[in-house]
Amino acid sequence: MNETLPMYVAGVAAVAAAFPRLKRRLELSRAKHPSLTGHSRMAKRVARLIPFYEYDEARFFNADGAPDEVVALRRPGFANLAELFRTRFARSAALAGEAAEGISDLQFTASYRVPFQFSRYVRERLKGGGFLQSSAGVKVTDLDGNELYDLTGSYGVNVFGYDFYRSCIAEGSARVAELGPVLGAYHPVVADNVRRLRAISGLDEVSFHMSGTEAVMQAVRLARYHTGRRNLVRFCGAYHGWWEDVQPGIGNPLPPRETYTLKEMDADSLKVLDTRKDIACVLVNPLQALHPNAGAPGDSSLVDSARRASFDRAAYTAWLKQLREVCTRRGIVLILDEVFVGFRLAPGGAQEYFGVRADMVTYGKTLGGGLPVGVVCGRRDLMKRFRDDRPADICFARGTFNAHPYVMGAMQVFLERMETPAVRDLYVGLDEIWNRRAAMLNAQLEGAGLPVRVANLSSIWTVFYTQPSRYNWMLQHYLRAEGLALSWVGTGRFIFSLNYDEADFAAVAERFVAAAQAMQRDGWWWEAPGVTNKLIRRGILREMLAHRLGFATK
Repeated sequence: MNETLPMYVAGVAAVAAAFPRLKRRLELSRAKHPSLTGHSRMAKRVARLIPFYEYDEARFFNADGAPDEVVALRRPGFANLAELFRTRFARSAALAGEAAEGISDLQFTASYRVPFQFSRYVRERLKGGGFLQSSAGVKVTDLDGNELYDLTGSYGVNVFGYDFYRSCIAEGSARVAELGPVLGAYHPVVADNVRRLRAISGLDEVSFHMSGTEAVMQAVRLARYHTGRRNLVRFCGAYHGWWEDVQPGIGNPLPPRETYTLKEMDADSLKVLDTRKDIACVLVNPLQALHPNAGAPGDSSLVDSARRASFDRAAYTAWLKQLREVCTRRGIVLILDEVFVGFRLAPGGAQEYFGVRADMVTYGKTLGGGLPVGVVCGRRDLMKRFRDDRPADICFARGTFNAHPYVMGAMQVFLERMETPAVRDLYVGLDEIWNRRAAMLNAQLEGAGLPVRVANLSSIWTVFYTQPSRYNWMLQHYLRAEGLALSWVGTGRFIFSLNYDEADFAAVAERFVAAAQAMQRDGWWWEAPGVTNKLIRRGILREMLAHRLGFATK
């Protein structure tokens, strides 16, 4: 008895010591989204298991088991579309094909415009090209002289229209021309930019970088430096740039390390933040308000019609305020990543729009007046890169092209114009304008009996589909044929510039409906009796297993 008592006590002590760790681990697991997007390691393992295979011509047209009479509509419809692309976009497509030999980005975007099973067949026949000649108003012109309404938004840069940014660059360049491309020292415009950015952000200090990704890197690094903690929290589906810590999972060759990917708008995540002691910062991308916990929508993953989106401003505002409270209470740095949405929602950005003040804010894209830039604004105690009492303990960050004179000149013009009545007027009733436009287009689509709808966060839109289908990704090509320019993610994201007037938007809506009607006439939205999105995904899974196990020939 005397011998077993110490062992029993030791065992109880070990269990007691382990219990808090197990409890924290369980809470962390509960705070993760149940999808693969919320489990980075599992997503990478699953991605490695997916085999490549592609459909032959017959399977391309009846991947959904469509009857012969429907296939008889699809074949000539696709042929007509291919002929239109061949003749209308000949020069643009030719240069894109030539340039792709040396531009890996073109190879990637061309391959991932549609689900991989269909990709080669589409690439060989629907060649639109990735080159443009000019821009004016709300349109861009390609190498063949085709004018297209621009819905790409240049990855979010284009808030006020390309003419606006062209003049920002021209005027800004003239202001700094006497100094030229001198690096290291600052042009005097930098001091003015800092003053304006401090007023906009409501924060104390500013640092300049060459991209939004770099700005986020610096914000996270400073948060770790000042809190002495290693881990960061990002929310499921959110994009914060392509560097390792904030982009775990598929696309990152390294496994996740000091990153927790949690559910957004969820009490379990708040509990993790409120109980753990190893979290340096929380990153929030306000764009996720349109599709919380879902990744950036792109047509390459549009294998069925399960994609959904909606925006509830009041609910997302309440979530951000809860985050603010717990971060304040626990000494966690709240970083608002406004690289994409910055100055699109309100003159003061997402902080003004949602009424929440962050500890650090990152900006990029549009703030450079059309030139590359990244900016971090933060509290004074968080922005300091050294310690007075430990001179060798520093947090280094410096870039050769940070605060480049030409970028700073264009930024100064941009920030000055942000304060003019003409630009301020663009924000008056902004939500009402774009919500009304989205509702109008949805009413037209519903009235025409088309299985497609739009959802929006102000002027940022996405498309979703109301009946199960394997061919929704085809819509991007019909839209291109109607003169609408989309980015490589297809119908996943439309970004309107704020200089779209009612006539411009009416033209886009008319073309959108016409494209959807043409796609419907060509039989792509045929619906098998009893089909569901779940059945479609199960069918694709069976295909993958068959190819993985060597049971399929195609």
